[in-house]
Amino acid sequence: MTGLPIAVVGASAAGLAAAEALRRFGWRGPLTLIGDEPHLPYDRPPLSKQLLQGAWAPEKLLLRTADQLAPLDLDLRLGTRATGLDVAGRTLTLDGDVGVSPLAQGRERGTLRCAGVIIATGVAARTLPGADRIAGVHTLRTLDDALALRGRLANGGTPGSEGVAAGGGGRRLVIVGNGVLGCEAAAVARELGHEVTLVGIEATPMAAAVGTEVGELLAEEHRARGVRLLTGAVDGFETAPADPAGGGDRRVTAVRLAHGGTPAGEGRASGGVAAGGGGAEGRLLPADLVLLAIGSRPGVDWLDDPALDTGDGLRCDAYCAAAPGVYAAGDVARWDHPVHGRPLRFEHRMNATEQGMAAARNLLAELAAEASGPAGATAAAGAEAAAPAPERRPFAPVPYFWSDQYAVKLQAYGLTAGADRVETTVLDRAARRALALYGRDRSAVGVLAAGLPPRQVRALRAVVAAPLPWEEARERIAAALAAG
Repeated sequence: MTGLPIAVVGASAAGLAAAEALRRFGWRGPLTLIGDEPHLPYDRPPLSKQLLQGAWAPEKLLLRTADQLAPLDLDLRLGTRATGLDVAGRTLTLDGDVGVSPLAQGRERGTLRCAGVIIATGVAARTLPGADRIAGVHTLRTLDDALALRGRLANGGTPGSEGVAAGGGGRRLVIVGNGVLGCEAAAVARELGHEVTLVGIEATPMAAAVGTEVGELLAEEHRARGVRLLTGAVDGFETAPADPAGGGDRRVTAVRLAHGGTPAGEGRASGGVAAGGGGAEGRLLPADLVLLAIGSRPGVDWLDDPALDTGDGLRCDAYCAAAPGVYAAGDVARWDHPVHGRPLRFEHRMNATEQGMAAARNLLAELAAEASGPAGATAAAGAEAAAPAPERRPFAPVPYFWSDQYAVKLQAYGLTAGADRVETTVLDRAARRALALYGRDRSAVGVLAAGLPPRQVRALRAVVAAPLPWEEARERIAAALAAG
């Protein structure tokens, strides 16, 4: 192979889907898959569920084994970070090609000129200043993050090893952030017997994603399971020497709240201890462990080419193209959804796979067009042509996400965040069974089911596959429920 490669930057679900689709759609040229973690591509949703709980070994998260990847004939560069992209030249700058083959371009070490690039760098966990230097304060985005927290939950605070079964119990865990990740981790930790406090800026867990009424239903379940819910902002951490002799890193002993720490949903402050900092209204939440689940930031810090728009992810057109020959997929991509008529970015597992495939298909279509015409022929000349030449298609998925908390399973289609109208029907409060319809600009755009059978949930998908007049959607939802 003497042609230029297609490079996929990001070796998680979206990147792997893109690489596999490139081969399936006919790319026979060099194919480079770049991942900054040392692990083979793995699945992330179980990190805050089965893996954290100890029910699954890390190997079960692998999306493909090394043997399964072999037929793709990948130039697989794990432990390698992309640090720059020259858009006009379609040239990547790479750092840290540990354990992989040398760059085969015959050019300056660390650069890789490409026929095309698919960016699937996902998102990174947000943290708080100085938190990374405090033992016992964790984030939960990567496999290594999850294993570190699992080890602490499993054996009472001493770091464990891979494969250690969880179940130590009895630790005081404060989770900062009451979104999806924070709620899922709270459920797991509580089931393991730990004392869990869930702190969020918003009074209702997951309200931004699912609305207040569904969020309140979840809050009731967490309270019933013994989770303490608080509303407040974090002012800082109290620490003590990790080493009794006073040396080494410091470990967390408490979370300091700045604004009173009001019990979520009760509208008044109670409990806690007056803080030594953060003002008279501050409180201390004693903690052996802290999980920061305060959101994520798209992995675009390395993209400084002015040809790219990196505000809230990498901006793309309806075909997932960020620039000629440069596409994006997964959590990092913010693209013009052709059905909803506005740029959207989803951190959803299914979207990662679907968008990876769409980006691959559309990139190949563009390269085929370049190879057949004068424009861009140089970039494509070194690569074997993809065949047959497909046509580019707008990427127009029906968004889907799910969340498991205790025995409650939430499943949602369409858009639930950013709704200006939500109608929630609680079918069985004790069992946390509910159905919610989400609207925007007088159309129904999303639907969520809690505790409904899969057959009913699947029937709801068609209702919000495209924005539907609100009353018509209500009628169709009622019919779907009546059908059982």
